[in-house]
Amino acid sequence: QVQLVELGGGLMQAGGSLRLSCAASRSIFSLNFMGWFRRQAPGKARELVATITSGGNTNYADSVKGRFTISRDNARNTVYLQMNSLKPEDTAVYYCRADDGSRGYWGQGTQVTVSS
Repeated sequence: QVQLVELGGGLMQAGGSLRLSCAASRSIFSLNFMGWFRRQAPGKARELVATITSGGNTNYADSVKGRFTISRDNARNTVYLQMNSLKPEDTAVYYCRADDGSRGYWGQGTQVTVSS
C-alpha cells in the first residue's frame, strides 16, 4: 500500500510557475514509476502529464514538453512537478500516481487554476 499526498496547487496568472509535490507514505525507491496526471473538466478522462521511472527516465505529454519538469527525491519519498510558463489550458486537478508493479495508487488531487 502507498498513500500519496499532493501539495502545491493554487491560482496563478498565465506565464507564471508552480511546483507540485507528491509525498509517498513509504519508500519510492522500488516503485516502477511515479507520475502526474490531470483532469481538465469533470467527466473528462485523466490524461498523462509526466512520468518518471525508478531509473530516472522521464516521459512528458507533448502539451507540456519544455515547460514542465518531473523529478524525484528518493530520500524524501517525494516526486515533484515544476510547471513553468503556465497557460490557461493547464487548469486542471492534478493527480499523483504511483505504480509498484502489481497495482497503481492515486493521490486525492490538487487544483491548479491558471488565469489569463
